[in-house]
Amino acid sequence: MGEYRNESLDAVLGAVADSTRRAILARLATGEARVTEVAGDFPISLNSVSKHVRMLERAGLVRREIRGRDHFLSLNAAPLAEAADWIDYYRGFWEGKLAALEEFVKGKHKTTGKRNRK
Repeated sequence: MGEYRNESLDAVLGAVADSTRRAILARLATGEARVTEVAGDFPISLNSVSKHVRMLERAGLVRREIRGRDHFLSLNAAPLAEAADWIDYYRGFWEGKLAALEEFVKGKHKTTGKRNRK
């Protein structure tokens, strides 16, 4: 199970590492859209957008529904929860380190301030 989670997390983080794919997700966050509509938002070819969409699909971030000749895309934000959990774990680590640094700096400032008053 841990290996699956690592693969899933790798896929999600890899997918959102690209600004075009993040923009596609942002577009789909506003609602379902045809692939051609999504592609119209970008200065790249339909083929290039399709490649980005496939990577998002492999990561589970985008769902595709085919209705006749049209391919509709929708956002599936659920896989982002695992990435958010992973990031939150490290946020706690850094917040603790920053709080300790703040206390250290405040302590140094108090000590330095006392010396300057003499």
